[in-house]
Amino acid sequence: MTQRLDYQQQSPELFKKFAEFNMSLKRGAIEEAIVDLVSVRASQINGCAFCVDMHVKQATIHGERPLRLHHLAAWRESPLFSPRERAALAWTEVLTQLPPHGVPEDVYERVRTQLSEKEITELTYSIMAINGWNRINVAFQTLPGSLDKAWGLDKANLS
Repeated sequence: MTQRLDYQQQSPELFKKFAEFNMSLKRGAIEEAIVDLVSVRASQINGCAFCVDMHVKQATIHGERPLRLHHLAAWRESPLFSPRERAALAWTEVLTQLPPHGVPEDVYERVRTQLSEKEITELTYSIMAINGWNRINVAFQTLPGSLDKAWGLDKANLS
């Protein structure tokens, strides 16, 4: 597989604005560990190899345990995730794969019991962002690991 085109080069201003939006989320109310889990899980669902690769490496650099990353695809059955993380993952899945009739009330109530209104809003924006990145990287077949050195992901030692 080869990358179809370099979207960063073709539309640098749009890339810059979207990257700035994404970076502003890093200073938000949601803890980094949950953002890492959400990014990996949405990327798994969307089949974005580039983003799964990147966010597993970021999570590793941030100190995430390898076993939790392995369990992420089966988080419902795994005892390794807190109720707060489970709520965030449920919210991620429902917003990544929107059901025909919208977000079910039980999922909304679950996230409301674990996160503040501000946190829910910021988590929603984080999910929007990763889904956007997934879509552009799937569309243009961005090669996993191709930006590791430029983005410091080689520090994860997962090549």
